[in-house]
Amino acid sequence: MKKPILALLLSVIAFAPVAQAEYPEKPVQFVVPWPPGDLEDVLTRMIAEEFQSTYGVAAAVINKPGGGGGPFPGAVEVAGAPADGYTIGSFIIAIPTIGPNIGIPELSPNPFEPLGNFLTYPFVIVAGENAPYDDMQGLAEHAKSNDLALGHFGAPLIPTRVTMALAKEMGFSYGSDAAFDMLDCNSLASGDVDVMNTTLQLVLPCMDKIKVLASIGAERIAITPDVPTVAEIVPDLNIALWNGLFVHKDTPADAREKIIAVAKKVALSDKARKLAEETGALIYWQDAQAAAAQIEGDIETLGRIGKILE
Repeated sequence: MKKPILALLLSVIAFAPVAQAEYPEKPVQFVVPWPPGDLEDVLTRMIAEEFQSTYGVAAAVINKPGGGGGPFPGAVEVAGAPADGYTIGSFIIAIPTIGPNIGIPELSPNPFEPLGNFLTYPFVIVAGENAPYDDMQGLAEHAKSNDLALGHFGAPLIPTRVTMALAKEMGFSYGSDAAFDMLDCNSLASGDVDVMNTTLQLVLPCMDKIKVLASIGAERIAITPDVPTVAEIVPDLNIALWNGLFVHKDTPADAREKIIAVAKKVALSDKARKLAEETGALIYWQDAQAAAAQIEGDIETLGRIGKILE
């Protein structure tokens, strides 16, 4: 009689559901596909620190700069990671809007869904203090008879495409262009480039030694209120350069909710507000649904930019 009872008990144990550990139970990585130090890196580190404090597991930012490949190599790593919420992408607008269309198999079709956007960059077009022009109109005239080198973070990226489209609409082109991992005060001082598009934060230390010719986005930057936006010069180029958190589409809902709770708390914190005031960035929380709608609208705008560049 004992053997049938034992067999029954073993059968029950074998088919009993295995309790799954509650997320998160192991270290979490936030992948930033740029070198350390820029705004998305700073804010993502704030989110990682808060995540670690809130949930008691290690959370780290992993920088994966791609050089001439821009942020796409880093995005490929996130796409290839397990869809379990332990690898989170901190991505610019280019990942979901351009990534699926440039021949990278891991990014086409788009494998990601947004958790929310938290940052709009104060992206600018700048020249050195000795440049013989003070604004985009002056640059356009000078470039018609002089070869100027443009520095950017990658040819497929939106700031680069906006800058190139602006030049075309204003009737000029750059003599050469090149992608860099970093575009800061040293890039202009060294003479590697004549003009560059970069985030304002990277050139804040040398604002007295550069000329800000235009900003990219719909709104003027608070720190440079007299500098026009690209959209003011050419309305069809009205696009903002945002950054948000993304996960693989198959990531469980409970993991998403816990990541969002921390990210939203950080984005709306006093520390984030102070960072916005110091850098000119817009810092906020745009939820997943609104972020998805933002992406759809931006894809339409990029279509117009593509026609200008044909």
